[in-house]
Amino acid sequence: MSIRVLLADDQALLRATFRMLIDSCPDLEVIAEASDGAEAVELTRELRPDIVLMDIRMPGTDGLTATSELCADPELSATRVLILTTFETEDYVAQALRAGASGFLGKDVTADTLLTGLRTVASGEALLSPVATRSLITRFLMAPAPGTGLASPERLADLTVREREVMALAAEGRSNPEIAEDLTLSPLTVRTHIHRAMTKLHARDRAQLVVIAYQTGLVRATPPA
Repeated sequence: MSIRVLLADDQALLRATFRMLIDSCPDLEVIAEASDGAEAVELTRELRPDIVLMDIRMPGTDGLTATSELCADPELSATRVLILTTFETEDYVAQALRAGASGFLGKDVTADTLLTGLRTVASGEALLSPVATRSLITRFLMAPAPGTGLASPERLADLTVREREVMALAAEGRSNPEIAEDLTLSPLTVRTHIHRAMTKLHARDRAQLVVIAYQTGLVRATPPA
C-alpha cells in the first residue's frame, strides 16, 4: 500500500511541484491539497492521510497551530506531520516538536531527501534536518512552552531500566544500530525497546520520545557556548 500524503502550503505552484514529485513514486501518493492550516485540519479529519506535509507560515491558521490541533486529536493518532518550511530556525523546530510534529525539513532540501523524509516519518522514525541540530533544539525542549510546565520525571516510572537507557540514547540522536553497538544488543531488540517506551508513554513516534526525554530530565543538553 502507498503512503498517503496531504499537502498544506499556501503557494499553489509549490503544491503542484510537490504533487508531481511525490506522485512519481509508486509507494507515495498525494490525496489532497490545502492552502491553509484550517483546511489542512478539515481535510485530515475527513481523509485520514498517513502524513501531512505542512508549511509553517500560511494565512489564517498557521502550520504550527494546525499541527497542534491535529496531534491533540486522538482519532488522528495514525497521522504524522512533517514540517517543510523556509523558516528553519531553532525556535520553529522546538515549537514544531512540542506541537507533535514527527519531522522538520527546510524547503531547500533535495527531491531525494524529501522523499526519503516522507518514508522515514511514515515508518515512525523522527526526522530533523542537519540545520536543526541537537545542540540547538535541546535548549528549547528543556524549557517549558509558555503556559505549561516541564513533564514530571514520574512519567517514566513504568519504563524498565533498559527502556530508559535506549530512550536516552535515542534522544541524544543515536540511530538504532549505534544504540545496539553501545549496549551490546541487536538492532531488532533496540527497536522493540523503543516501541515499548512509545507505547507506555503514549508517544506517537520517536520524535515525541525525544521531547519527553528532555522535558522529564532523562537527558540534559550541554548549555550552548
